Amino acid sequence: MQLLTVDDARELAELYLAAEWPRRWRHVQAVAARAGELQPVVGEGGELLVVAAWLHDIGYSSRLLDTGFHPVDGARRLQRIGAGFRLCCLVANHSGAAIEAGLRGLHAEQEDFPDEDSLLRDALWTCDMTTSPEGEPVTFAERLTEIRERYGEHHSVAQAITAAAPEIERAIGHVSRHAGAGCDCVQDPVSTELRAGRSGSR
Repeated sequence: MQLLTVDDARELAELYLAAEWPRRWRHVQAVAARAGELQPVVGEGGELLVVAAWLHDIGYSSRLLDTGFHPVDGARRLQRIGAGFRLCCLVANHSGAAIEAGLRGLHAEQEDFPDEDSLLRDALWTCDMTTSPEGEPVTFAERLTEIRERYGEHHSVAQAITAAAPEIERAIGHVSRHAGAGCDCVQDPVSTELRAGRSGSR
């Protein structure tokens, strides 16, 4: 098993994303920065949080194309290079990915990487889901609206994020409670109206 450092993760993410996916690269840099802010909240797993934040979207790279589903493709690449299994699972399951895997008929592939229920996992989801594609801090309500508008309400990505919204909201709330009122890196969770899909969709 190869334990990747934060520097290793940053270099890998830049290798796979910076040239091919510059907008995605800006998002990843901001997600990693937010993860760094949450390191003290997570405690012992803080460095793994930052590593996972750098690597969560590497599966978008055309060089890693396998299933066509970026969480699983990224996790498989990390598994092939001998990265820690927990890291692979965090990447494979980030931000409710298991729901979209089911919609894509990739349930079996996703099951190779079990999800966990932990503050670290919730912190990763929080960093991703409160950062815009351009790397700006947003609320989850704003992020949910942007995803629905970008993909259209009938796309599997929009359907999956809508279905995952309650669990993502729970994750953000979990992190917010641990972070305390003084931490501005955690945005307010999605509103009930948005979660029900009555606003923000085309």
